[in-house]
Amino acid sequence: MVRLTRLIATLLLLGLPCQAAVVAGSDHPDELIVEKGKRQLHLVRHGKPYKTFLVALGFTPDGRKGCEGDGKTPEGNYRIDARNSASGYHLSLHISYPSADDRARALADGCAPGGDIMIHGSPDWAPEWLLTVYRLFKPDWTRGCIAVSNAEIDELFAQVKTNTRIRILP
Repeated sequence: MVRLTRLIATLLLLGLPCQAAVVAGSDHPDELIVEKGKRQLHLVRHGKPYKTFLVALGFTPDGRKGCEGDGKTPEGNYRIDARNSASGYHLSLHISYPSADDRARALADGCAPGGDIMIHGSPDWAPEWLLTVYRLFKPDWTRGCIAVSNAEIDELFAQVKTNTRIRILP
């Protein structure tokens, strides 16, 4: 039993955020930057990152989202346009995808661009420790969203205001 407890504690530690120095001032970020290749979400204030979270992405994360159901996380400049405290994923921050360019690209490809792209925690049906274990074997598991731990989405939900910029980079 002690070994199992230690294993679970170790796995939970893998989901903890990687933190950078805090910048003085407001406790609300001006911008969020997601680096898909590094699986990181940065909180930025006055042009300086001050906190970084590890993230999970869509189940086929490489490349720009093209069509609904492709499992890709979008790339581009968006806004946090809604906050959902009754989400099926603990809490969620809705991203303004698709933009007009995203819709035009999808139309040219003969498909719908999809939507409901969010930053969220773990699914309500799953205990968070199970998600931490799952991330060891399949680190990118969403349908195109950006996932963080429940503790991290609690923090983001408290700090990130509606209309905050979010840049999602390759």
